[in-house]
Amino acid sequence: MTDSTKPAVLFVCVHNAGRSQMAAGYLRALAGDRIDVFSAGSEPGDRINPAAVAVMAEEGIDLAGATPQILTTDAVRQADVVITMGCGDACPIFPGKRYEDWQLVDPAGQPVDVVREVRDDIKARVQQLIDSLS
Repeated sequence: MTDSTKPAVLFVCVHNAGRSQMAAGYLRALAGDRIDVFSAGSEPGDRINPAAVAVMAEEGIDLAGATPQILTTDAVRQADVVITMGCGDACPIFPGKRYEDWQLVDPAGQPVDVVREVRDDIKARVQQLIDSLS
């Protein structure tokens, strides 16, 4: 359940094992308790991408305990902002929600340098998102 006085953001990608987890990690770290943060996947993986965990640890953000979650209609319903990252048509659309699609390289199977580039791109986008919600 979200606190109705603060915005709720849902990050969605296919496996909820890389991009959406990194974005959620950054939003939690940078916005603190000012924004409710959720992430989910249309076809969640069985674990977080180890490269994503490693590059986020370089930033002081611990994703090691995160678990991929299944995307539900209720999760979208509770969110004020839904950020998709390549989940295709799997995201339900509700009127009145703010939707953004972030075109990001999927870090799965990529070398760590590429995963770092994706991480840095996500960080910049999350900072812009925070500014837009403030």
